[in-house]
Formats: sequence, structure tokens, C-alpha cells
Amino acid sequence: MTNRKNPMSELPERREHHSLSMMYGTYADILFVLFPFLIIGMQRLWEGRLYETLLRPDLSIAAAILAGLAIGKFVLGLVTNRELGRYKERIVFFIALTLFVVLGPAIILILSILGSADVPGFVTFVQPILLIIAISLYTTAVSISNILTRFGMEDGTTANPETSPRPDYSDMSEPRPAPLDLPRRTGNDPTV
Repeated sequence: MTNRKNPMSELPERREHHSLSMMYGTYADILFVLFPFLIIGMQRLWEGRLYETLLRPDLSIAAAILAGLAIGKFVLGLVTNRELGRYKERIVFFIALTLFVVLGPAIILILSILGSADVPGFVTFVQPILLIIAISLYTTAVSISNILTRFGMEDGTTANPETSPRPDYSDMSEPRPAPLDLPRRTGNDPTV
């Protein structure tokens, strides 16, 4: 007699593990986007010109990149599963919000800062706020995309549990891909 865990008790543990993995992946994306700007900031700090970083378009460029990534995640959440089309108004709202609140102002600031010799002082406050909003929208986009995709998959598997019980709970998550069939090497291979 084998000692198997209850598959229903493993489901919340899998969800928590998946959510934690998504969170680490999201913040890794953000850190990779911000890494070059961190190097630029450290170089300016070394030269004693850190305040200049706030007057340059660096933070607006980072905000624009994160806004573009957020829009991509929103679109990915919409097109991943056709059954999620009922949420398209919400996703389109978040896309429009990202364009209106982050991407548009970031592009305007980039062009204005690069085209002007005298940068106004309010830019030092607007750019960090814009970057914080972009980070928040990107994390929201990843979360919404993840929730909608998972919700669409759970709808398909738990639509009517009375009529279609699952006798085997070993495959509670998504279907697994077919194994990759690679040709085997022979002893007379000329590339070896």
C-alpha cells in the first residue's frame, strides 16, 4: 500500500508555488530593465553628477520600456486563451490606462528633455513617479495575465464536477507536452 498525498491538498500548494515563481520572474524582468540605468546612475554618482540623472531622460526611457512590456503582457493574457474574450474590455482598459498614464507622458518627456537646453525642475519629480507607476502597471499586467490564464484553464477542468469526475488526480495542472523525439547517435557518426 502506497502512501499518497491527497491531490486536492496539493492544489493550493501548487498555486502558491506558481504565484511565487511568477513574482520572482516579474521582479527579475524589472531588474534586468533597470540594470543599465543603474550603471548610468552609479557612473554619474562617481562623477558627482547624480542630480543630472533626474534631469536626463533615463528614467522616462525605463518607464517607457516597462509600459511597453506591460502592454505586451496584457495582450498576451487576452490572446492566450480564446475563452477569455469576455474579459477583453477590462484588458483593453488596462492597455489604454498604460498608454495614457505612462507611455504617452514618458515619450513626451523624452522628446522634451532631449529637445530643450533648459529642463524645468518639475521633471525631477515627474520621472521617478512615472517609473514607479510603470513598475506597478507591469506587475499588475503580469498578475492579471497569470490570473486570467489560470482562471480560463480552471474553468475548462472544473466546469461540472458532478458529471465528469476525474478518477486520476496525478495530472491536476495543465496538459503536458509530448516528449521530444531526438535521433540517436550511432557509432559511425562523422561529426564526432
